[in-house]
Amino acid sequence: MIIILKDNAQEKQIDELVEWVSGFGVKTNLVNGVHQRIIGLIGDTTRIDVESVQAKDIVEQVKRVQEPYKNANRRFHPDDTVIEVRGRKLGGGNLNVIAGPCSVECEDQILQTAIAVKEAGATMLRGGAFKPRTSPYAFQGLGKEGINLLIKAREITGLPIVTEIMDLSDLDLFADVDIVQVGARNMQNFTLLKELGNSDKPVLLKRGLSSTLQELLMSAEYIMAGGNSKVILCERGIRTFEPKTRNTLDLSAVPLLKHHSHLPVVIDPSHATGIAKLVEPMSLAAVASGCDALEIEVHNDPKNAWSDGAQSLTPEQFKETMRKIKAMSEFCGKPLDI
Repeated sequence: MIIILKDNAQEKQIDELVEWVSGFGVKTNLVNGVHQRIIGLIGDTTRIDVESVQAKDIVEQVKRVQEPYKNANRRFHPDDTVIEVRGRKLGGGNLNVIAGPCSVECEDQILQTAIAVKEAGATMLRGGAFKPRTSPYAFQGLGKEGINLLIKAREITGLPIVTEIMDLSDLDLFADVDIVQVGARNMQNFTLLKELGNSDKPVLLKRGLSSTLQELLMSAEYIMAGGNSKVILCERGIRTFEPKTRNTLDLSAVPLLKHHSHLPVVIDPSHATGIAKLVEPMSLAAVASGCDALEIEVHNDPKNAWSDGAQSLTPEQFKETMRKIKAMSEFCGKPLDI
């Protein structure tokens, strides 16, 4: 349920209304939007009589919300959420580009790539320390050592770091990571999501291989229900019948997610297509669709990459792609956050 307040509502009146509705056992969330103030009620609101609420002097309108996600719902939070990460802002009108290798392989590789993407205009650095792989014999990542190398790369470049968590037991290792990424395979790992909800660390949540947008938003709700509002949604392609690409990039997810939710939306064209030459056109299309950030894989030597080399751009290719991304972002009125 959403209670829209009148413009002349006084703080004392609002406090009294919040106390009254809280007596029905629901959680309240007061949101001071640009154009209106609302009180979002989360929980079992069936015992609350809409007409009784509407009769209050300070209430403009009362709406019942049918969607099962509440905290992530734009009706509860009309304005875009802006998440600040070491001075960078995700959401709210700017564009960020998160770039780096699929996996951290060694010090030279991550440092060379980090410096290259920074020079090309990337605003954040990605790199996998823990890697979910289809084959148990494939490279699984360097673990703690990989995180330490990412931190070193951040010290040199100043770029905030984004890396994926695989297991709840590794959470302590992410204390100095700027954004914790939850991969597609863990999107419905509810135990992990609940624990991340207890932290104040920004979480980049990737859409599952065969998940609907509502399921993605419900996973975000798990994190937000624990008190962590710093959730970033990521469309990284879904599995369809088409075999020509690794996945099918659902660009319609951007405007749809932005219509239903206030959370920032990221597009990952690298995992979505699995083909390096498709990354640039899909990146430009993603910017045009209104995304808040791109997550692009870049490797200093893709042909010899230990994972996902086929979808990784060289530093030279990334530099050219960034030139076009900057032009597109300016054309769309969403400048790069530099």
